[in-house]
Amino acid sequence: MHLIVTRTFPPEVGGMQNLMYGLAKSLSENVMIKVFADQYPNQDNFDKELSFSIERISGPKIFKKYRKANLVNTYLENNKKVKAIISDHWKSLENINTEVKKICLIHSKEINHKKNSFINKRLIKILNNCHTVVANSNFTKNLAISVGVDENKIKVINPGVFPIDKIDDKIYKNIKKKLEGRTPKLITVARFDKRKNHEKIIMALRNLKEIYPNIIYICIGQGENIDNLKKLITELKLQDQVIFPKNLTKDEKNSYLKCSDVFVMPSITYKKSVEGFGIVYVEAAQFGVPSIGGKDGGAADAIYHDQTGYICDGNSLDDVYQSISNILENNKYKVFGKKAEEISKKFYWSEIIKNYLEIL
Repeated sequence: MHLIVTRTFPPEVGGMQNLMYGLAKSLSENVMIKVFADQYPNQDNFDKELSFSIERISGPKIFKKYRKANLVNTYLENNKKVKAIISDHWKSLENINTEVKKICLIHSKEINHKKNSFINKRLIKILNNCHTVVANSNFTKNLAISVGVDENKIKVINPGVFPIDKIDDKIYKNIKKKLEGRTPKLITVARFDKRKNHEKIIMALRNLKEIYPNIIYICIGQGENIDNLKKLITELKLQDQVIFPKNLTKDEKNSYLKCSDVFVMPSITYKKSVEGFGIVYVEAAQFGVPSIGGKDGGAADAIYHDQTGYICDGNSLDDVYQSISNILENNKYKVFGKKAEEISKKFYWSEIIKNYLEIL
């Protein structure tokens, strides 16, 4: 028996939620597991379809971690066959008292605190008491070492993906028709926040549309920065080049991805927030779509520079523009896309889970 203790889990939507679900589902096919996760609206229909046991914890956020820790501690006292605890965040382990093997996943933002600060000392105490610290990329591993995590405890395991489901043909044809005559097609699927760097892509479009008058940029997501983006689009007179599809089903989102030529997300470090890996690059690659990512963060683990896309300096408008221009020139994106689709298979959960089983 193994426990997974997590603050992020479906039906809540997000990259971390997908990671923890993929890990739980894949582990459950090899060993017995039980998940302790936060309560979330509409969870009942989701949970009844699961192939493993899950216990949801309710209550205000400030008290939830203590209630969860108490439940886990009680479970450990009554179940001596638990061999390991896997956590999505160091804070989830902070109040769990056990000698059972602890494995903690790290992603970048949550450990990016000044060395010797109060919160840094807390996280180092927890992480250096774990059996293994799983970093989602080499970037995150190096960040962890720099803030004081024991290098010998760190193992890099990239997040996994499941093979893509077949898209409803009617939905795909409908999206394809909507984009008819628009080429090249750039896409970003991400929250509208500063770190994702939509602004630089939009600014690059101003010159790109002079070369490619039918270019279109598809922005899928939500977030507080959308009004600023729309204001920028109006200022640059790019209303005909940028669209914001909303309220999409999974098949609609995947149809937009499949129809696109290049996935663009040249992420930057914003305050302490940085892209630890970027599973969306792999998701795009599954559809044969190459990516442009930023040098800040762990995108280099997901994008093979000059093979499946480009890594650029997201802080440099010139570099963002040149990377997009280069990948569009002579339809290079088609060659990169084929390689990206091939490489994406190494990120299948059926392969990634082998690394976790080795640790367990």
